[in-house]
Amino acid sequence: MTDATAFEEVLAAIRFTADGLVPAIAQAEGTGEILMMAWMNRDAVIETLSTGRVCYWSRSRGGLWRKGETSGQVQRLKDFRVDCDGDTLLLIVEQDGVACHTGRRSCFYRAWRDGKLEVIQAVETDPSVLYGQNHHGHDHNHG
Repeated sequence: MTDATAFEEVLAAIRFTADGLVPAIAQAEGTGEILMMAWMNRDAVIETLSTGRVCYWSRSRGGLWRKGETSGQVQRLKDFRVDCDGDTLLLIVEQDGVACHTGRRSCFYRAWRDGKLEVIQAVETDPSVLYGQNHHGHDHNHG
């Protein structure tokens, strides 16, 4: 049985965009904190479900993005959910370290407060430690 056959039911339930992508929201197991949003294609879904290690599709690189392969900040899948319309995924994950390329726990670290955008989460890990000194920014759209 091929991987695609093994995951036929879940793949059929997902409504991928014309580009073959679906948004995936990563949520921390236990705390329920929203960590990030990125895109997945069929191959990323199959790899994530097969290995238990979260894999996304990077639109900027045009390839699979295995979360943590550069930074070491791996996401392990705890639960994989498809929403009612099949057009958004919710990944319950165990996050090693930080989820955001800025070195913060979550990508959602800015909040509208008192008429301005306020940073509400401190940097936990220097991005140069995660990505090396030559890091010139990560894909802010997560793929």
